[in-house]
Amino acid sequence: MKPLLPGLAVAITLAVTACATTTSPTGRTQQVGAVPQQQLNQMGAQAFAEYKAKLPQSNDAGQTAYMRCVVSAVTRQLPSNMQANWESALFVNKEPNAFALPGGKVGLYTGIFTVARNQDQLAGVVAHEIGHVVSRHHDERVTRQLGAQAGLGILGALVGSQYGSGAAQATQQLGGAAVQAAFLLPNNRQQESEADIVGQRLMAQAGFDPREAVDLWQNMIAAGGNRGPEWLSTHPDPQNRIAELRARAADLMPVYQQARAAGRTPDCG
Repeated sequence: MKPLLPGLAVAITLAVTACATTTSPTGRTQQVGAVPQQQLNQMGAQAFAEYKAKLPQSNDAGQTAYMRCVVSAVTRQLPSNMQANWESALFVNKEPNAFALPGGKVGLYTGIFTVARNQDQLAGVVAHEIGHVVSRHHDERVTRQLGAQAGLGILGALVGSQYGSGAAQATQQLGGAAVQAAFLLPNNRQQESEADIVGQRLMAQAGFDPREAVDLWQNMIAAGGNRGPEWLSTHPDPQNRIAELRARAADLMPVYQQARAAGRTPDCG
C-alpha cells in the first residue's frame, strides 16, 4: 500500500472546514470543496495506480482499442478544462463493472462486455461513470465523509478492491479510510440518477444512440437474475430507471441527430 501523496494528509485536514455550496448539473444543491480539485485529481491518480498494481490488465489489444475509442469519443464532449489526458485501463474481471475517477481515469472490467453489447451501450457505461466525475460526486462524498469524521484518523488507504462488500471489507482491513469509501463504495441513488442524466446526454452529444442506454440497463438486470447484481443495490429501482432512460432518450434524439449531422459518428467496432 503506497502512502498518501506528500502533504496530502495535512492539506485535507486543513481543508475540511473550507466547504462550499454549489449546484450540480441537474440543479441539485451540493456541499463540496473540502479537498482542492488538484488534490482530488492526485487522489484519483493514486487510486488508479493502485488498481493497476492490484488487478491484471487485459492483453486483448482489440478490446482495449475498442474501449479507448469509446472513451475518447465521450471525453471529447466534456468542457475544455476536463478533456485533456484521460487514461483508461481494461481489467480482467468477470464482473460487469466500470468506474471513473477525478484526474481523468476510467477503468472497465472485461465482464462489462457481457452486458454492453455494442459501442453505443459501452458508451452508455463510460458516459455514466464520467457523469459521476462531471457532477463532482467524488468531491461531494469526500466532503461529506471528512465533515463527519474531521479530526479522526481517516486518511488511510485509498484503494481496497472492488465495489460492494469487497470494498467494505478492504476498508475495515486497511484501517477505516473515509477517502477510500468516498472513491470506491457504491454511489447513492441520488448520485446514480444524476449520473444517468448527465451520462445519457453526454453519449448523445458524442454521437452514440441514447436509446441504447435502455437496452444496456435491461442487459444488466438480466445478468443478475431475480436478485440482481450486488452493485445494483444502491441504484434507483431498475424499472423506474429504465422508464426514465427511455423517456430521456426520446428527448435526446435531436441532440443525437445533431451530433451525427456534425460529423460525430464514432466507429469503434
